[in-house]
Amino acid sequence: MLKPEFLNSIIKAYDVRGLVDKEITPDFTFALGAAFAIFLQEEHEPASVVIGEDMRPSSPLLATAFADGVTSQGMDVIRIGLASTDMLYFASGKLNMPGAMFTASHNPAAYNGIKLCKSAAQPIGQESGLLRIKELLASGIPIANRPIGKESSQELLDDYVEFLFSLFPDFKEKKTSKRKLKIVIDAGNGMAGFTAPAVMSKLNVDVVPMYFELDGNFPNHEANPIEPKNLVDLQKRVKKEGADIGLAFDGDADRCFLVDENSDLVNPSALTSLIAKRELARKPGSTIIYNLISSKAVREIVEENGGKAVRSRVGHSYIKKLMAQTGAIFGGEHSGHFYFADFWRADSGMLAALFALSELSATKSPLSKLLAPFNRYVSSGEINSVVKDIPGKLKELTTKYQGDHEIDDLDGLTFTSERYWFNVRPSNTEPLLRLNVEGDNEATMKAVRDQVLATIRG
Repeated sequence: MLKPEFLNSIIKAYDVRGLVDKEITPDFTFALGAAFAIFLQEEHEPASVVIGEDMRPSSPLLATAFADGVTSQGMDVIRIGLASTDMLYFASGKLNMPGAMFTASHNPAAYNGIKLCKSAAQPIGQESGLLRIKELLASGIPIANRPIGKESSQELLDDYVEFLFSLFPDFKEKKTSKRKLKIVIDAGNGMAGFTAPAVMSKLNVDVVPMYFELDGNFPNHEANPIEPKNLVDLQKRVKKEGADIGLAFDGDADRCFLVDENSDLVNPSALTSLIAKRELARKPGSTIIYNLISSKAVREIVEENGGKAVRSRVGHSYIKKLMAQTGAIFGGEHSGHFYFADFWRADSGMLAALFALSELSATKSPLSKLLAPFNRYVSSGEINSVVKDIPGKLKELTTKYQGDHEIDDLDGLTFTSERYWFNVRPSNTEPLLRLNVEGDNEATMKAVRDQVLATIRG
């Protein structure tokens, strides 16, 4: 049995994550594997689990212990070894098996974690399985009265690459290419250093690799491209090389951020809009999901292109669930997560990158010009503030702004005025309020940002 307070500290909203040796240990992952197997049996899921792991030094041992926990409950295991998280989702979809990915994504080297999914990459979050798994861990894992399951291994990198390109037949065959792109890729010493060479080798492109060496100690910078400081090296290299585009991936390579030819950072909402426009040309009238802190330009562009835009809470389990409910073909988030119906509604940084490269190669225009129609407003990016009394602060903001704004509570509180909107939402794991502001111009955005921050931090 594991103490509830311990489980509450490491079982997050969408995954399991904590400090190696102190929290995420082989004993714990064995128990987690067994609990996961019991949960899957209760859900009548297929009787095998596919397991992938990132480049962190602790991942192989932890994954082995987890596999032993799964097989102790009579279920079989397929190990695919080194993988990006979207490669694990591909394996779960292709093999129609539940999956487990050992990664702490963008977290520092001292951490590791596990992302879980049901068969066909169906998400498992707090409300869709993690609470039940937590209950099983807290109550103690019974000894299974059945034979031990079998473990095997399978190589899937080539299959993963071929599947990605099956969605871009013209691009791979160079039928739509008008030029040979020069691409700088910053893998951040994460799993893109494993997958990107296999993908890019299929294209007529020049690749300038940065930090492709797999190193879970992250010697160059954190593998977290949502933080601008971690993109500085890429920006400098794009300018130095005269490259057409820069790509930055996080540690487990399920997120992708872009830098244009001027070394300027690309707003993820612009990439969401670009992919949405392309997908709507392929399947007119389809539904596109965007989370509520994406630019309002996303809705405008989806509707201008004949699609239906549906707003979602932040978080992959909400997006994927909403995609399933609405039959959406694509979903995008401000955080660099992009979800594709043709990829089992899972997120793939590499697939998003291929959309950008395909569009860019089909024109002689620079990336900045290609994206200009999608950059209609100015955003603050996400700003975090430590707040002791979050409910009290939300009430204070409501009192201050309710007379002049539309307010909704889909995720935190969103305040909308004619020339701007802002959202404040609590963190799932820390005493933080997260603020996002978007204005019609920079002056408006900065004025609103500063005013709201003064209230939040006052």
